[in-house]
Amino acid sequence: MSVYQEDLTITTRGRGSIAVTDAVRDIIRRSGITTGTCHVFQHHTSASLLITENADPDVRRDLETILARLAPDGDPAYRHDMEGDDDMAAHARAMLTHNDLTVPVTGGRPALGTWQGIFLWEHRYAGHDRRLTVTVQGE
Repeated sequence: MSVYQEDLTITTRGRGSIAVTDAVRDIIRRSGITTGTCHVFQHHTSASLLITENADPDVRRDLETILARLAPDGDPAYRHDMEGDDDMAAHARAMLTHNDLTVPVTGGRPALGTWQGIFLWEHRYAGHDRRLTVTVQGE
């Protein structure tokens, strides 16, 4: 069994999702592993990762609408607002979603479904540099 690990820095432009499937696919290719698993971890408390529809961007916009209803910006009940109205909402949105994900590796590629993509989901208004660690293990 082999293990390969690489960090990525993704620069966001503010709230929304960024496709990272190709970057993860490239890391899997560089690992030389053809069968195993790929684990992606993002190191932040106001962003998350998701696997979702990669063809119609309206899906990701609708997911943003759903999260806005669950964790609205500027809720007067929030105490934590040191960095603005989106501060606590961003933390709640990250808690409701995922900081990491694992996908199978088959034939040296992520074994995603036809319409699936891997996305970094920025929950803050402002852009940030987000660090992801990608670990590939297998044979």
